[in-house]
Amino acid sequence: MKKIAIDFGSGVTKIYMSGCGVVLMESTCIAVEEYVERGEKRIGVKACGDKARALSGRAAVNTRIINPVAEGDIVNEELAAALLEYFLEKIEIPYKKAKRTEAIFILPCGVKREVRKKYVNLAESCGLGSVCYTQTPFAAVLGHNVEIGESTPVFSIDIGHAITNIAAFSQDGIISGLSVNLGGGNIDVHLIDELAETRNIKIGGQTAERLKNTVGSLLDDDNKMTEVDGRELSSGAPASVTVYSGQIYEVITTYIDKILEYAVLVISKLPAEVASSIMHGGVYLSGGLMKMDGLADYIGAKLKIPVNLTEEPQLAAVIGGGTILASDALLDKLATVDD
Repeated sequence: MKKIAIDFGSGVTKIYMSGCGVVLMESTCIAVEEYVERGEKRIGVKACGDKARALSGRAAVNTRIINPVAEGDIVNEELAAALLEYFLEKIEIPYKKAKRTEAIFILPCGVKREVRKKYVNLAESCGLGSVCYTQTPFAAVLGHNVEIGESTPVFSIDIGHAITNIAAFSQDGIISGLSVNLGGGNIDVHLIDELAETRNIKIGGQTAERLKNTVGSLLDDDNKMTEVDGRELSSGAPASVTVYSGQIYEVITTYIDKILEYAVLVISKLPAEVASSIMHGGVYLSGGLMKMDGLADYIGAKLKIPVNLTEEPQLAAVIGGGTILASDALLDKLATVDD
């Protein structure tokens, strides 16, 4: 039986397969084409994953780019199933073989039962056999290749595209934690608005994401620069501007500081002994945004605790999900099966 961990994120889907490692990382989006057949409106799938993402901003009028997952919730179950089936086929788990596959979904901290039920339905639609789920903080810390003890608590911040998970926990469960609808996608949207307001240029979502990933930095003396292309708002003509790290610093810190306010709130609810342990052990950081220069040190300085950063923070949660799936003891403690 194959064993896979699935991080079906709002921005990117990652799948880990036992014995193989991370076997898929693609955009969680699907391109659908609207057409009329026999007088009725119909929708057909045009492209999935990265191929659909590449059509964003370039698609024909009758083509829409849809993300079936938003802030940890499945908002379009039919398209989510079509997209996950596509991903499973890419890793050689077609529907007829899916029954012999054991899967664990990595879901936000404190996810509600009705949302979990949607993932159960999704698994059934794709023909997956045994299915369970775990919460992001558990998986993210295990993705650092550290043990989660029964009595020694750990603290995790995982910043995703649309949701951030913050929690202090041990093997016995979450002591204090939450998920908030803030992430790297908020920064992208703010960058689009910022350049429109201050530089008179309209850029798309993919350009904003590249800008964030290329020159985004929280180092005080960073002076990276890049050219971004778009459309001049006043004339509509093609245009390009040069953007430096310092010019988008405040856009980034607006959201990081808000996330850290929630982190302080989580810490403030901890018993004194737990808080003391975390102050010594530090915070485990994960999520693609953590690759940004200076971000880990910025978080450590703001929270006044040590930081732990893995080499590939964007993969920490899905790797940790695979770790849980490979251990009966961890499955018993950190995974849940819904009826």
